[in-house]
Amino acid sequence: MAYTSLKSAPKAFDQHKRLIVVQVAAILAVILLLFSKPALAEGSNGHEALETIGFMMVLVCFLGRLWSILFVGGRKNDELIVFGPFSMTRNPLYFFSTVGAVGIGLMFGSLLATVMLGLASFLVFRFTARKEAEYLAGKFGAAYAAYAERTPSFWPNPLLYRDEAQWLFSTRALRNTFRDGLYFLALFPLIEAVEYLRLSGDLPTLFTVY
Repeated sequence: MAYTSLKSAPKAFDQHKRLIVVQVAAILAVILLLFSKPALAEGSNGHEALETIGFMMVLVCFLGRLWSILFVGGRKNDELIVFGPFSMTRNPLYFFSTVGAVGIGLMFGSLLATVMLGLASFLVFRFTARKEAEYLAGKFGAAYAAYAERTPSFWPNPLLYRDEAQWLFSTRALRNTFRDGLYFLALFPLIEAVEYLRLSGDLPTLFTVY
């Protein structure tokens, strides 16, 4: 179900600053990856286990974002979507993105990188979600207030899951989300390539990340 609003509403939150923060964090993560090594020996059972768990979390991120975009499509901030993943949490896209960020840290084999990436993503998305909530509350009024009262802001509650018989989705939004998700998946072969270059001595190691 989607609720629409005909009354005037405050201007939607500008995502530009959030995107800048995410891009800067991504650049720092790449630098960390290229010139450091995890304290847990690469190739060890512990490292391989963390790497596998991380990859599974990135895969969950990829599929979860696609699932979410099937419901919200290109209607975000224009309609109030309350079914599917949006029935369990008001911000499934942000939740799954944070899961992916944690997964990237685990793929690198560093608990410190895992905590840093996960915490940075959580804080950025939490701030963005609050701004969006203010906008939606002003636009949809009582309908959003009732939705917010029964639905967690970030952490999903599967017991609240509700579906709808049919819905329309934007193929363009789905295509863009699929493309963006490929960046998450592409990190796995990149990390493997960096590990190979580091072990072969072709890539210098400047510091160790625990």
